[in-house]
Amino acid sequence: MGAFEYKKGELYCENLSVREIIEAVGTPCYLYSHKTLVDNYQAFDEAFTLVKHTVCYAVKTNANLSILRTLANLGAGADIVSAGELYRALTAGFKPEKIVFAGVGKTEDEIYYALKNDILMFNVESLPELDLICAVARKVKKKARISFRVNPDINPKTHHHISTGLAQNKFGISINHAAEAYERASMDKSLEVIGVQVHIGSQITTVEPFVEAVQKVFILLKTLKDLGIELKYIDLGGGLGITYNDEKPPTPQDLAKAIMPLIRKTHYQYIFEPGRYIAGTAGILVTKVLYLKETQAKKFVIVDAGMNDLSRPVLYDAYHEIKPVKGSGKNEMLVDVVGPICESGDYFAKKRSLPLVEQGDLLAIFNAGAYGFSMASNYNARPRACEVVVSKNQYYMIRDRETFGDMVSNERLLDIK
Repeated sequence: MGAFEYKKGELYCENLSVREIIEAVGTPCYLYSHKTLVDNYQAFDEAFTLVKHTVCYAVKTNANLSILRTLANLGAGADIVSAGELYRALTAGFKPEKIVFAGVGKTEDEIYYALKNDILMFNVESLPELDLICAVARKVKKKARISFRVNPDINPKTHHHISTGLAQNKFGISINHAAEAYERASMDKSLEVIGVQVHIGSQITTVEPFVEAVQKVFILLKTLKDLGIELKYIDLGGGLGITYNDEKPPTPQDLAKAIMPLIRKTHYQYIFEPGRYIAGTAGILVTKVLYLKETQAKKFVIVDAGMNDLSRPVLYDAYHEIKPVKGSGKNEMLVDVVGPICESGDYFAKKRSLPLVEQGDLLAIFNAGAYGFSMASNYNARPRACEVVVSKNQYYMIRDRETFGDMVSNERLLDIK
């Protein structure tokens, strides 16, 4: 559980009582451990010290500016998929030369914005996108540095919604046709072809798919070398999983041990794009029990957080451990933990054994630091949660809870006839 530990039956985040923090800031609340965030980043970075590399944090995972600033200060780069994420990364202090831009739907404005800020490179995902990057580069009279994201048709053995390296997925260019794309790009004077990227999925719990991806990339690199095309960067993406339930994912050290024999004696600069591994275990979502409800079919624990706050359970049928902030130690009950949203999919757990809880108790939903707040919405006109980070003996509000006024601030109230 890392920085989230029980002391005398009460949950602490680092050296502070979660209950006392929540009494001050309210619920729902995303609560992060600064130490866990730093430790996770450093564990990944240190695992690959034997090769030239940059760890580019996947901004989509958790894009809070203070979270980003922490990682930028540690020397991390940023993996972005939109102009908004580029803006956040630059605002937080990431160096442009450590920013890579992926995503299948880059717009002309986004390409212009990235070129203007001189990011390291675009990970190009289609030939039409390549044409647009060329056109924008010529228009602004700048050379665009690119790599191609290749699709190796590898099964990462993860949830189908977060698999990205199979032939039927929308991402990347088939590795079997990549050489043709590289030849085409290398002849365009508006481009500088510097790398190759492969990203096969998220929440991957074995090293074998990573090894297979690296092997396929090196076969492609040999083909490119025979064509006279030499690259500088190999971007191996992210996707390393964490433990939500009973998974036993590899550590960064395990991953390094598996692929180091393939990459150690090469001259390339390696890029890694972890997100979930860095942020996932660093956060919990704290919610309050509103009601206990029992029907003929089952018992419900109704809480004040909803699927608008944490959508992973309904999107992926994802498991998150749930525990009382103050342990009761009493007998368990079999319940569904559900939120207030008017959807049957608004749940955090089904048929889950929990210690007896009462109305007003606090529950912690663990491993919610990744794809928690970043996927939150205002569905049912619900203000989004606040975000708080703890560092040792101090907590800091890093996002105020939204107000009703915040939610309508960009709307116009018109009497249209």
